[in-house]
Amino acid sequence: MRRFNLLLAGILAVLSASCGHRTQGTEDRPTVKIDTVLSADEQTSLQFPGRVKAAQDISLAFRVSGTILRMHVNDGSYVRKGQLLAELDPTDYQIQLDAAEAEYQRVKAEAGRVMVLYKENVTTPDANDKAVYGLKQITAKYNHAKDQLEYTRLYAPFNGYVQKRLFDSHETLAAGMPVVSMISEGKPEVEINLPAAEYIRREQFTSYHCTFDIYSGQQYSLNLISVTPKANANQLYTMRLQLERTGGQPLPSPGMNTMVTIERTENGQRNLSVPTGAVLHEKGNTSVFLYNSSTQTIHRCSVTMTRLLSDGRCLVTSDEIKPGALVVASGVHHVKDGEKVEPLLPASETNVGGLL
Repeated sequence: MRRFNLLLAGILAVLSASCGHRTQGTEDRPTVKIDTVLSADEQTSLQFPGRVKAAQDISLAFRVSGTILRMHVNDGSYVRKGQLLAELDPTDYQIQLDAAEAEYQRVKAEAGRVMVLYKENVTTPDANDKAVYGLKQITAKYNHAKDQLEYTRLYAPFNGYVQKRLFDSHETLAAGMPVVSMISEGKPEVEINLPAAEYIRREQFTSYHCTFDIYSGQQYSLNLISVTPKANANQLYTMRLQLERTGGQPLPSPGMNTMVTIERTENGQRNLSVPTGAVLHEKGNTSVFLYNSSTQTIHRCSVTMTRLLSDGRCLVTSDEIKPGALVVASGVHHVKDGEKVEPLLPASETNVGGLL
């Protein structure tokens, strides 16, 4: 009998030590249920007709007047940045440059001689100043003549296409008259007109896309570029959007008509759906605990509760929480900010109720 009692006491001691070790290993972390924050924004779709435009659409002109010597491009030609598009007859400008260069060389030599004499104290300061100023004047005249000759050539400012050639060879034109119109080869843009009623609610716009009748079943994403702050004569505000294509989508051409869809939230706030049990009401404030899966810690975050839903969830708003975040769904009164927790594992066929 005495041996039995000693054996029973030994077994109880081993079990007690094992239980104590297990409790210490878990660090007494509270077990909590985790749920996902869902977006509950009410969206309204707005549709406006639009038109595709090139990212850059400009008309090019010579900075000097003259007679066109040669046009190097035709309508629809693809050109690269810096490529020669057209040139004027340079004869008159070459003569002006030659005359300016001859005068420049003469004045430069005379000014140089006077400045050398001034350094040797042979001439007066007034003569030296006249030589310096004269050299500056003729240098500016010479550089202007070189620029005038350079302006007889017209180059492409970017990669793109010649939309229209407005003049032919041997025609005479004045400075500043458009000669060639070009469009860039970059991503095209879509332009729409917003009425004032929608312009004042533009901060509620969340996403943009467009469709084309000729590209059936294709939907193109749009990125906002700008909205003009001033209305036109029809009290419409111009919105520019950059068109994005994915995969093998065909590239719409400038001038095509399209239908632009704008998704807009009803109240401009981000509504989030969380379990009702996730909301902690304490001292007149409402908050939830966000769960960080990498550190297994929780962080308290203030929210504003808007209304209850019939499915056991409620709507809240917060600038700190985004859809997809994890929150403590129950037991919020028994956890603390910054505390480590054990998430309750989801139920499975062999773990009914999530108890294991």
